[in-house]
Amino acid sequence: MFSKDERDAIYSVIYKRRDIRTFRSTPVEEEKIQRIIEAGHHAPSVGFMQPWNFIIISAPEVKEKLAWAAEKERKALAIHFEEERGTQFLDLKIEGLKEAPLTICVTCDGTRGGSHVLGRNSIPETDLLSTACAIQNMWLASCAEGLAMGWVSFYKKNDVRDILHIPPHVEPVALLSIGYTDDYPTQPILEQKNWEKRRSLEPLIFHNYWNTKA
Repeated sequence: MFSKDERDAIYSVIYKRRDIRTFRSTPVEEEKIQRIIEAGHHAPSVGFMQPWNFIIISAPEVKEKLAWAAEKERKALAIHFEEERGTQFLDLKIEGLKEAPLTICVTCDGTRGGSHVLGRNSIPETDLLSTACAIQNMWLASCAEGLAMGWVSFYKKNDVRDILHIPPHVEPVALLSIGYTDDYPTQPILEQKNWEKRRSLEPLIFHNYWNTKA
């Protein structure tokens, strides 16, 4: 059992966690990074396959290449929005790869555990879902450590594979920029920028069958 203070602390981190794009150059203590990665490694995984690896990136030249890959994809995605929405999209700061003191690339190896991983035969994408659980653990741990994290998802996978020398069968699921920030918002950034707002929960809950209310 957890005490009320321990329980409240968990919910506090869940509600305060934010996707951050602006970072200070202040180095992050190695022991904090180790704890964050340990938190990721203790995530649940289907069939206990633990499909993740963690590539810690601190070299400026590597961060520059990753920032190039993200910027290229950002410009490519902008054409899918109507003119006003496209301009708003291009004005958004979507990554802090060059500013953050380090980035962790979290990968997923779907071959880990062999051909018959318990639970994965029926739903193959559970390896990616397991990796997402590791990322969420890292995000919550970063917030608890007083650090900011930003999940960069604008890139072509093959660009990241080439830059980081990742084998073809391994998926680069996330680039997680980590560091200290002077701007930790109380609302999600996209909500602040009027891009989207948090949906009301009640309409999203059904009972027993799809679209059936209590």
